[in-house]
Amino acid sequence: MTIAQKIEEFMTRSSWIRKMFEEGARLKSIHGADNVYDFSLGNPNIEPPKTFRKKLKDLVASPVNGTHAYMPNPGYPSVRKAVAAYVSEEQQVKISENEILMTCGAAGGMNVILKTLLDPGDEVIALAPYFVEYGFYVDNHGGKLKTVKTRSDFTLNTGNIQKAITEKVKAVIINSPNNPTGQVYSENSLKELGKMLAEKSIQLGRTIYLISDEPYRKIVYDKITVPGIFPCYPDSIITTSYSKDLSIPGERIGFIAINPEAAYKNLLINGMALANRILGFVNAPALMQRAVEALQGESVDISHYAKKRDLLCSGLDSLGYEFVKPAGAFYLFPKSPISDDVKFVGALQNERILAVPGTGFGCAGHFRLAFCVDDKTITEAMPGFERAIQRF
Repeated sequence: MTIAQKIEEFMTRSSWIRKMFEEGARLKSIHGADNVYDFSLGNPNIEPPKTFRKKLKDLVASPVNGTHAYMPNPGYPSVRKAVAAYVSEEQQVKISENEILMTCGAAGGMNVILKTLLDPGDEVIALAPYFVEYGFYVDNHGGKLKTVKTRSDFTLNTGNIQKAITEKVKAVIINSPNNPTGQVYSENSLKELGKMLAEKSIQLGRTIYLISDEPYRKIVYDKITVPGIFPCYPDSIITTSYSKDLSIPGERIGFIAINPEAAYKNLLINGMALANRILGFVNAPALMQRAVEALQGESVDISHYAKKRDLLCSGLDSLGYEFVKPAGAFYLFPKSPISDDVKFVGALQNERILAVPGTGFGCAGHFRLAFCVDDKTITEAMPGFERAIQRF
């Protein structure tokens, strides 16, 4: 055997998202890109704001020496101070730069958090449907992922989470707005979750952390507000990125924010600074740190995604598809017209429509459509969606 057995096993069940993205590349090479309707990958199709481009030009032209050197592992102090000021307003909790750590995106942040928290055999709860990479991230650090079903409308089911908590559970991961459903968890449900986790932590004699994965926080519709997690539970940690709201996923820049009321805050901060280094990230990209410092609160024009959401929902609703209209993010998660979601996604593929089966998100019987695509892709895919549902 030439590579690790575990990696070989992971490769056989690796992300459906990537599988469908690769299938899209194959179909496009055969039929041409304009004749393939690719809803597989959540890759923002709106260009970054002009302010981002201008800031990059200014930074590149800067004559200041040492701008490409190492900095403290948590990131530049001035950048963390700017982020802390914005997060303080967002969370309605006073946060200092010492509670911020700049990371290589939300994925890098999640791995830093899990490296810091997990002992071998510890369990982490994720709410299904969930971002499939969580399982790999938890495994990276010796943990085991447990999945818990949400309600039928994909909102929090605190009772299900409570039943899943054992003495081995170290953390619960939530993702709101959610990938793949677009659901946003209410403030009341988060407070209920926080109360339950506090009670279970006392009962078990160990801290259960709440990790909030928030890369879609600014992508919300219909005047919906995403509640802050820090007021709901003291032992909470945020990981997020600028990938979606600034449309810069390839730049790998994000941050971790630690609740200032966390019982072991200093240990968490120091542990994560070390984990950032020894995982090989060392520090977040210097140029991107300085770029986002001046762009706190900025985002692409979310109204473009709202239009795409409405266009897709209106079209599929008229064809008889069932779904919960997403409150945020840029995904729709309809029910499959047959129980075998993989088979139905195959039928869509025959129509040159690329979707991701809900099985890949721990929720069979659904499929995910990423609507961060050209409007033309949505409208021209509708006849194929119609033929596919009529077939069943």
